[in-house]
Formats: sequence, C-alpha cells, structure tokens
Amino acid sequence: MKDLGTVISFTIKDMVKRKSFVISTIIILVLIVIGFNIPNIIKAIKGEDTQNKLVILDKQNIFEGSLEALKDMDLEYVIDIKTEGNEEQIKEKIDSEEIKSAILIEKEDDNINISYIVKNTNMMEEIPESIVNSLNTIYSSLQISKLGLTTEQLQAITPNFNFSLEQTEEQKASGNILAMMLLSLVLFYAIYFCAYQVSSSITTEKTSKIMETLVTSTSPRTIVLGKTIGIGIVGLIQMVLIVGTALISAKVFLEAGMIEKVLDMSYVTPYLGLVTIIYFLLGYFVYSLLYALTGSTVSKPEDIQSANGPVAILAVVGFYLSYFTMMNPTSDLNVLASLLPISSPFCMPFRVMMGLASFTDVLISIAILIVTILIIAKVAIKIYSNAILNYGTKMNFKDMIKMYKDKNN
Repeated sequence: MKDLGTVISFTIKDMVKRKSFVISTIIILVLIVIGFNIPNIIKAIKGEDTQNKLVILDKQNIFEGSLEALKDMDLEYVIDIKTEGNEEQIKEKIDSEEIKSAILIEKEDDNINISYIVKNTNMMEEIPESIVNSLNTIYSSLQISKLGLTTEQLQAITPNFNFSLEQTEEQKASGNILAMMLLSLVLFYAIYFCAYQVSSSITTEKTSKIMETLVTSTSPRTIVLGKTIGIGIVGLIQMVLIVGTALISAKVFLEAGMIEKVLDMSYVTPYLGLVTIIYFLLGYFVYSLLYALTGSTVSKPEDIQSANGPVAILAVVGFYLSYFTMMNPTSDLNVLASLLPISSPFCMPFRVMMGLASFTDVLISIAILIVTILIIAKVAIKIYSNAILNYGTKMNFKDMIKMYKDKNN
C-alpha cells in the first residue's frame, strides 16, 4: 500500500509539473472565460443599446399612444416608439446598425399593414411572434375599451388563461438535448485525454529508463494501478476546474436567467453530480488500463499514436453511439449504449439527468463497468509485466497474446 501511494504521489507531481499540462489547462480556462464574455464583447464593439433595438413607427397614430405599454413587457427588445419619420430614414439607420430592426404600421381601409424591416433576411426570418401577439392584444384592448363595457363584461370577453406545457415520459427527455450533448462532450474529453496520458507516461518513462528503477523497487501491478490512479486524480481536478470556471463565468458574466433560457437547470441535482463523477472514474479506468496496455507494447514515443489507434477508435465509437442516440433517448439503442462499457460513461449520466434510468439500471451499468475494469486490469497487468522492459520493436497482437499466456511472468 505504501508503494502504491509512492507511485501515485510521483505520478501526480510529474503530471502537474509538465508544461504541456499547465499550459493546456490555462488555455482551456481562458477560452471558457472568453467564451462566456462573447455577448459582452459584442455589445462593447457594436454598442449595447443597438443590439436589440426595435423602432416602431405609427405615423397615423393607429394605436393612439397605447404602444408605450410594450416597453413594460418582457419582450427582449429595446423598443423606441415613434409617430414621426419615414421609411427611408429608418432603413438607413438599420444599414448603419444604429438600430437592429423596425416595424412600420399603416392602416389602409379596414386593414392594418405591418412591415418588418431588417438588414439581412433569410428563409427562416419572420416577424417576432412576441411582438405580433403584443400588438394584437394592445389593439384589441384599445377597441374593447371604446365600447363602454362594464368590468364584468370585459372579464367575460378577455378571460385570464393559465397555460402550462407538459410532455409524456416518452418525449420529456428530448427537451434538453443541448445540456445532454454538453455533458457527454465534457465527459468524453475528460475520460479520453486523461486516459491517453497513461499511455504517454508509460512509454516516455520506458525511453528514459526510469521504469527499470521502478520495476526493481515495486511490482508491475503497483506501477500500473499507481500511475492510473495518479493521472486519474489529476484529470478529475482538471475537470472540476473546467466545470467550476464555466459555472462561475456563467454566473458573473452572463445576464441573469440567460443560462436557464438555454439549459433547463432543474435537471442538475446532487445525485446527477455524484453519478457523473462515478462514471467519469469508471470510464477513465476502462480506457486508461487499455492505454496502459498499449503504452507498454512500444518503446518509442513516436509509436504511441499508432499503438493507441484501436483504443482511440473504440472510444470514438462509444462516444458517438451515446451522442447520436440522444436524439431518441427512449430508444432501445440508447438503453444498450447506457449498458455497454465503451459508451455507458458518456450515456448513462444524461439518462439519469432526464429521469429515464432507474436506480437499478444505474447499478447494473456500474456493475458491468466494474467487471470490465477487473478483466482489462488483469490482462493489462499481465502483459505489462512482460512488456515493460521491452525496448525492441513494437509488439503485435500475436505477441501480446503470447505474453498473456506466459505462466512464468
């Protein structure tokens, strides 16, 4: 146990001292901060007041001054009501980006014509529904008020409707696809790149002959487990730093409520956080032990990439299997992805997030991962024991099988 702690400590110190690790972590954290500041940067460049500025021109005073009520509504626009001006002047201001868009209101016979003007239009461009609904409501209220109706009559004509949106369990999971994809992407990055460091570390130490000293002072099993756990601890700390920086940046730099408009934060619970950490650790152990195996089969750093090719393909297949099944979270394929050890670390946390996985499902998935880890660890340690002092050419699959069957290692 003391030897294991020594290897873990040595690995952690070696990782955090690497310039590549420190620089990459700093770059990622800086990019996160900059990313959450993009709305503020755009506002600083173009001017905050023009970002969502909407001019409404009612030259004929059709709404009789009641359009001012739009300013008190939560419409996500900076609204400027005008009764004087012309279309050409407004278009010039839109072209010069003094304002973002404009609405021109004109009455012809019994029809009210509304023109929506923007600088660039595309196939998906249309008049904002919130503005259309608000204009209809204001105009209807204006006309009803002229009828001299009693309060009871007005309430009968304009009742208060309370709308709520509910989905069946079949479709509820599709309501927060972005959050699920982000979670899966973060887990893949954390698991894959941390696990890859195991292979790189083992091969590099073989080249520098450090491994000869380690092998004479402790067992191969201790080396494999110690390096795997040490790099995993560093990776977990890095992931916590990244997620923590993202959350703090979102809180500090984004407008209140902006995240909730994009991501449904009601899904984020302490249970989900615990499950995510567990699957990060288990997924990391699956891939790191595979990389430890491939790293021990080569003696030159330039051979690492080709040796790690099969494991990388396996990781990518597992990631995309979980990633694309998010489009249909209740499908049988998605259930399968949450159980397969190559994809469950990326898939099961979002099934928990959506409430699609029971506690039993999680336990079964974790059990499969643990059994897989034990099997891979047994194979990896056995091959590692014979391959670690090999400084010759890269071993092929046949050589690895021969080493595993060797009873004298």
